[in-house]
Amino acid sequence: MTRLSVEMLAADAPEPITSAGHAQLGIAVLAGIAVIVLLITKSKLHAFLALTIGSLALGAIAGAPLDKVLTSFSTGLGTTVAGVGVLIALGAILGKMLADSGGADQIVDTILAKAGGRSMPWAMVLIASVIGLPLFFEVGIVLLIPVVLMVAKRGNYSLMRIGIPALAGLSVMHGLVPPHPGPLVAIDAVQADLGVTLALGVLVAIPTVIIAGPLFSRYAARWVDVPAPDRMIPQRASEDLEKRPGFGATLFTVLLPVLLMLAKALVDIVVDDPENLVQRVFDVIGAPMIALLASVLVGIFTLLRPAGFSKERISPLVEKSLAPIAGILLIVGAGGGFKQTLIDTGVGQMVLDISKDWSIPALLLAWLIAVAIRLATGSATVATVSAAGLVAPLAADMSTTHAALLVLAIGAGSLFFSHVNDAGFWMVKEYFGLSVGQNIKTWSVMETIISVVAGGIVLLLSLVI
Repeated sequence: MTRLSVEMLAADAPEPITSAGHAQLGIAVLAGIAVIVLLITKSKLHAFLALTIGSLALGAIAGAPLDKVLTSFSTGLGTTVAGVGVLIALGAILGKMLADSGGADQIVDTILAKAGGRSMPWAMVLIASVIGLPLFFEVGIVLLIPVVLMVAKRGNYSLMRIGIPALAGLSVMHGLVPPHPGPLVAIDAVQADLGVTLALGVLVAIPTVIIAGPLFSRYAARWVDVPAPDRMIPQRASEDLEKRPGFGATLFTVLLPVLLMLAKALVDIVVDDPENLVQRVFDVIGAPMIALLASVLVGIFTLLRPAGFSKERISPLVEKSLAPIAGILLIVGAGGGFKQTLIDTGVGQMVLDISKDWSIPALLLAWLIAVAIRLATGSATVATVSAAGLVAPLAADMSTTHAALLVLAIGAGSLFFSHVNDAGFWMVKEYFGLSVGQNIKTWSVMETIISVVAGGIVLLLSLVI
């Protein structure tokens, strides 16, 4: 396990904006997080406002000058949006193209046509994992749940037997695999390599989604045996389209950014010469923004044109795809502001100083911090961003692979036990027509399994690579 050189970090660390001791900083962190939790859960305040107010409360209780707290928050917000804002926007455009062109329906129907009986849960987890690569979790739920309900009703399957694998596929992609916002922010915070994180994220995701999806769904179906609610009628996005895009072309478009980023990581490992022309070319085409932009441009010809979209329809589609992500960008940005406030007040260094005498591994510490924030705030993204800010100093002398594993440990912890303060909890409950107790037995347990299994695999990988 890679350990931290505290003396080296202390010498390079910027001067904190407050002289508060560890006790005061600890109280400030707890108070800041408590403010965020209470504002989100009790006052039903938007997470952007809650994070902003929580950051100010943190700085004030830590004894930092208000003008410096505002500067830290603004700097963190701007840096975070600059780092991941374009990627989130491109991902939203690709997701909208996939949905409106009928490409998502094409993938779903093609796989379902070849699956049946005992293989159906495995087909559902495959569908969700593929569709979940370019889509935000909430968008993936809206897109896939009607299909889940239709398959369960048409094939007389237990709703949990079909639904849990689909939810597991979406959730694992959301928490562990870039270009989802949480992993991207964590990668930026700890300065991890995106290609290596993506490769290791997929490696961790495969066994995790198998255990939490098809395998756990057997037990979930026994614990909660409910039929698909009739009130949910699937609406096919491609009903008024001239023609659906082909399965192969759609799959290629979805996987193109992943392939480009993985190719960059592979070339960097094999060539390992920053001056080499081949490596320089792949460093450009494998950059996240270029990879996603390439996928969007390719999607115009592989998704939209086959579906009969004219040039005049493409611009409105892009505009409609960007409007819903305004809230996401603000939340992610405010999370970055909160993270920077944590760092500038010296909380990251405090965690470093306290943990240097612990026998607990750095990756386990990152997982536990993310778990605590997830339980408190209900948001996987907030948990990821905040935990990344707290443990960022731990990555200072880590190898490339261990820095990537630190990101995955944070992502795994951010998925732990979704409950009543999580919007996803209520989305699943309402779509599936479950009671709160039934949702906890299925959805909440599934999220916990994902978190524990993925965290365990990350720790095992850290021992062998």
